[in-house]
Amino acid sequence: MEGIFDIHTHILPNIDDGPRSMDLTIEILKKEYEDGVRTIFATSHFRRGMFEPDLDRLYRRYQEVREKAQEVAGDLEILLGCEFHANMEMVETLKNRERPTMGGTRCVLTEFKNNSEKSFIKERCYALLSHGYQPIIAHAERYEAIRKNMDFLYDLVKMGNYVQLNSQSIIGDDGFFIKQFCKKAMQNNLVHFVGSDVHDMGKREPTMGRCTVYLNKLMGEDYTRKLLIRNPQKLILEDR
Repeated sequence: MEGIFDIHTHILPNIDDGPRSMDLTIEILKKEYEDGVRTIFATSHFRRGMFEPDLDRLYRRYQEVREKAQEVAGDLEILLGCEFHANMEMVETLKNRERPTMGGTRCVLTEFKNNSEKSFIKERCYALLSHGYQPIIAHAERYEAIRKNMDFLYDLVKMGNYVQLNSQSIIGDDGFFIKQFCKKAMQNNLVHFVGSDVHDMGKREPTMGRCTVYLNKLMGEDYTRKLLIRNPQKLILEDR
């Protein structure tokens, strides 16, 4: 399947805990392209006290990776985003354009601590929504409050939040129980996007190709195209 979107990646070299060289970035881009990916969001971490990359450096590295992507394939597009670790100042940070949204849209890939309380997750999502931003809950399967309570995930979707699952989790690389949660969430129509969350070519390698094959078998081709192609086109890019 071609035309796939990977909306959650760490491909900018020496920006966060992603690739340590441009050569490794190029390897990742080649594998993504082989897997049918044609649009990649570069979503480097932003987390106070841990990952606070200089914006000028971030934009410069993004342009460099865009150029390298064109050398890999002329139809491989790189868009800039951010994996924004939720904090109490995130709305002001976004308003002041101190961190990029997803491709310049109102969508924000929003990350939480794995043990975040339900109340915190819900309140931070509400804060974004009430200020005109569209949260995309990053790798929702990681959060205990969500994983152990499908009703809470339903409530978050009903609020207006989008949900992203990691491809590795869907295919079972992160364990049986997480795989089962992902399956149930998809069967209950509570998932909007899939991302690889790729960091390297080792333990956190690109897996969108394997995920596409698995989703086709589990959910059918139409649903697979919805998650990997139609939803990113409609729910993110039409916001620009």
